[in-house]
Amino acid sequence: MAFLKLKLHWQILIALALAVILGSIVGEDGHLFGVTFYAIFDFIGQLFLNALKMLIVPLIVSSIIVGVASIGESDNLGRLGGKTIGYYALTSFLAILVGLAVVNLIQPGVVEGTAEEVFGLSANADELEAQFADKGADDIVAIFLRMVPTNVIAAASSGQMLGLIFFSILYGFFMTRIANQYAEAQYNFFNGMLQIMMKITDLVMVFAPIGVFALVAKTVASTGLEAFVPLAQFFFTVVLALTIHIAVTLPLLLRFLGGVSPLRHYRAVSPALLTAFSTASSSATLPLTMECVEKNAGVSNKITSFVLPLGATVNMDGTALYECVAVLFIAQAYGIELGLATQFTIVLLALMTSIGVAGIPAASLVAIAIILSAVGLPLEGIGLILAVDRVLDMTRTAVNVAGDSAGAVIIAKSEGEVDILEDDLPRRVTA
Repeated sequence: MAFLKLKLHWQILIALALAVILGSIVGEDGHLFGVTFYAIFDFIGQLFLNALKMLIVPLIVSSIIVGVASIGESDNLGRLGGKTIGYYALTSFLAILVGLAVVNLIQPGVVEGTAEEVFGLSANADELEAQFADKGADDIVAIFLRMVPTNVIAAASSGQMLGLIFFSILYGFFMTRIANQYAEAQYNFFNGMLQIMMKITDLVMVFAPIGVFALVAKTVASTGLEAFVPLAQFFFTVVLALTIHIAVTLPLLLRFLGGVSPLRHYRAVSPALLTAFSTASSSATLPLTMECVEKNAGVSNKITSFVLPLGATVNMDGTALYECVAVLFIAQAYGIELGLATQFTIVLLALMTSIGVAGIPAASLVAIAIILSAVGLPLEGIGLILAVDRVLDMTRTAVNVAGDSAGAVIIAKSEGEVDILEDDLPRRVTA
C-alpha cells in the first residue's frame, strides 16, 4: 500500500531497480511452474506496450485536430508551425554536432588489427557501395512522399504517423474555414474524443510501474550485463554524447530561449522520461508526455496537442545523434577515415532520416542502413552495434522525449501559453 502512495516517477524508479536485480538473477532460463520468467516478463511488458500503442492513433488524431482548430487564424497556425519546425531542426542539428564531436574525439572504432580480425567483418566495401549507391536518395525522398498518404486509414493501420499527422493538421486547419454550425459540431466531436482518450490514458498509466518492470527485466534477463563489455567504448561514446545534449544543450535552450528552470522542467517530465527509457518508444510514451507537460509544466493544451504529437514523429534528437555516432563508429571499425565533406553529408542525412524514423524500438537501425548505403559503407557493420543497441535505444528515446518536452515549454513561453509555478511543481500526474 505504501508503494501505491508514492508518486509515479518514484514507482517507476523502484520498478527499474527491481527489474535489473531480478532480471540478472533469474536470467533467460529461470522458470516458475514450468513457465520461464522471461516469458512472464515478455507477456506483461508486451501487454503494457500494446495498451500504450492502442492510444496512439485516436489520441494523435483528436489532439492535433483540436489543437490546430483551437489555434484559429492561419497566421497564428503559420507562426506556431514555423516556431515548432524551427526548434526541432535546431535541436536535432545541435545533437548531431555533439555526437560528431564526441565520436571524433574518442574514436571508439579505432582498434589494432583489421575489421575481419577484430570484429569478424568480411564484406567487400566497394561491392556494397556499388550495390546500394542509389538507395539513400530514394529512401530520403520516400520520407517526404509519406507525408501525403494515399490512404489515411492505411497510413494509420501501418503506423505511418507522419502522413497521419499531416492529414490531421489539414483537417483541423480547414475545420475552422467552414460554416460555424458544421465547424462547431466537428470540434465538439473531436474534443470529446480527446477527453475520452485522456481518461483511458489515466487508466493505462495506473499500470505503468508494472509494465516498466516487466520490460526492463526482460531486457536484462535476455542480454545480461555482459552485453556492455564488447562495445564498451562505443556505448560510452553514445551515452556521453546523449548526456551532453540532455544535460547541457537542452538546459541552455530552456534557460535562454524559454526562461525556465531546467531542473524544474526535468522534475515535471521525469515520469515521461523514465517511461520512454523503459519502452524505447517515443510514440508509446506520447500520452504520458502530454500529461506531464500540460499538468506538471503548466503548458496549455493548445500547445501540447500540436507540438508534442508532431515532435514524437519529426523530432528525434537522440536518434539523430546516435545515427551519426554509429555510422562513424562503423567507418572507424573498417579503418576508413571519413573526410569533412563526407561527415557533413552524414550530418545532413542523419538530420533528414531522423525526421521519418518511427517512434518505436530499434526503428533507427533502418535509418542507419540508409546512411550507410548513401555513403558507401558495408551494411553488415550494423551487426557491430546490435549487442548494445537495445539499451542505447532506451537511452536515446529518453533524450528524444526530453527534446520534445523542452520544445513544448519554449514554444509555449514564446506564445504566452505556459503557467509555470515559481514554487514547487504541482504533481497531478500520479498513478
